[in-house]
Amino acid sequence: MAPGLLPAALPLCVCVLLACGSAQAGKLLVVPMDGSHWFTMRSVVEKLVHRGHEVVAVMPEVSWQLGQSLNFTVKTYSTSYTLEDLEHEFKVFAETQMKKSDESLLSALLDSYNGFFELHFTHCRSLFNDKKLVEYLQESSFDAVFMDPFDMCGLIIAKYFSLPSVVFTRGVFCHYLEEGAQCPSPLSYIPRFLMRFSDVMTFKQRVENLINHLGERLFCPYFLKTTLETASEIFQAPVTPYDLFSQVSIWLLRTDFVLDYPRPVMPNMIFIGGINCHQGKSLAKEFEAYVNASGEHGIVVFSLGSMVSEIPEKKAMEIADALGRIPQTVLWRYTGTPPSNLAKNTKLVKWLPQNDLLGHPKTRAFITHAGSHGVYEGICNGVPMVMMPLFGDQMDNAKRMETRGAGVTLNVLEMTSDDLANALKAVINDKSYKENIMRLSRLHKDRPIEPLDLAVFWVEFVMRHKGAPHLRPAAHDLTWYQYHSLDVIGFLLAIVLGVAFIAFKCCAYGCRKCFGKKGSVKKGHKSKAH
Repeated sequence: MAPGLLPAALPLCVCVLLACGSAQAGKLLVVPMDGSHWFTMRSVVEKLVHRGHEVVAVMPEVSWQLGQSLNFTVKTYSTSYTLEDLEHEFKVFAETQMKKSDESLLSALLDSYNGFFELHFTHCRSLFNDKKLVEYLQESSFDAVFMDPFDMCGLIIAKYFSLPSVVFTRGVFCHYLEEGAQCPSPLSYIPRFLMRFSDVMTFKQRVENLINHLGERLFCPYFLKTTLETASEIFQAPVTPYDLFSQVSIWLLRTDFVLDYPRPVMPNMIFIGGINCHQGKSLAKEFEAYVNASGEHGIVVFSLGSMVSEIPEKKAMEIADALGRIPQTVLWRYTGTPPSNLAKNTKLVKWLPQNDLLGHPKTRAFITHAGSHGVYEGICNGVPMVMMPLFGDQMDNAKRMETRGAGVTLNVLEMTSDDLANALKAVINDKSYKENIMRLSRLHKDRPIEPLDLAVFWVEFVMRHKGAPHLRPAAHDLTWYQYHSLDVIGFLLAIVLGVAFIAFKCCAYGCRKCFGKKGSVKKGHKSKAH
């Protein structure tokens, strides 16, 4: 092309690029989960909106964080509970879990109190009772569903409208991730959810791991009874968890093998651990003043996550006593009544910029509940941790970080002020903790693409190709005995036994013919001699 034609051709090229971009834009249905789950999922949704996709989010009217300052279309449906009901049920759930922080998933499934889960499991019934909303979804011609599988409503919606789906999660209750993706999960070295085992288990632990897995198989359908009954009513036919989880096109898993133990994976399982990490920003004047005033000792960041901002008074006083024994300034996110023994080095705040503080060079340690968001922010910023897990996957996260020498785990119910003080002094003064967390940080950041970009790519991939059927293993079409090749083993065993039986019969026949004839000849000689 002649140089003089370049200015004239430039507007045409720009128009062609814009036309291509708009042609690839699609329509996405989002079914989120409330609470901390929504924070990182929202970042993916907002980037998809920025890239020109039309996004419609379906969410309950009653929620904590859903629906706040959103730049995409939101459709809500009424719920059978109020915000007060939700907060009360979560409070009771959190208090119950804190009293039983050492229980396994099997114990949790058998717990008589699960009102918090029951509230969420009613979502889909409420949604499908809204006929106008269902009609709108039917007529909207979405390209895919992007969901959090916690309440399983997104899975029901995807199946009902025959839409390809992308799941965004840290993990799935029970065995349904392995079953839905047909992913092998050997019990010999992969600990079950909430077992708090490492991947190197003793014989006793492997026995417990197997028993827990069998318990999951037996009791998980009972735990999901409300959701499965709702699904059966909607489809007018019996529905199993496998029916819902097996249709997933792509699993976006908020973990990676820096945090989790190595294990088999399937091609439609994409790891986006650390998606919530980002470059730290400049601190607000209030927090910058706290950091600068800390001197050479630095600061300790203390937060138990977005869902827990206060704890029982007695435990708060024990914690305050421990924090007063270290020279560092402690920034503690806490909204309860200030402990009467609060030391001068401890500052209570209702909110703190956690990631920005962790990224500051003066941060010496991070006291956390070991939620996946906080753990990854600790990894990304290379800050050793003192972990006080409360419920859910926090116990497993803490165990994994402790196994890698990047932190110390404390039982929040049983720990004393001495335990907390000693743990803080250990992670701050023992250089091995800092070295280990920095090593994990380098490993985590050494990747060809950022987790957010990877997540956006796979959502768009499913939208473009109407799913990912080429990644679906043929194992979904096999029966359980075919999957384990029991029919083949039985067939080969029958052949071996048949050949052995025939060989035995032939040998027996030959022996009778051979030795039986000799015996009759000898007997004849004896009779002649008489």
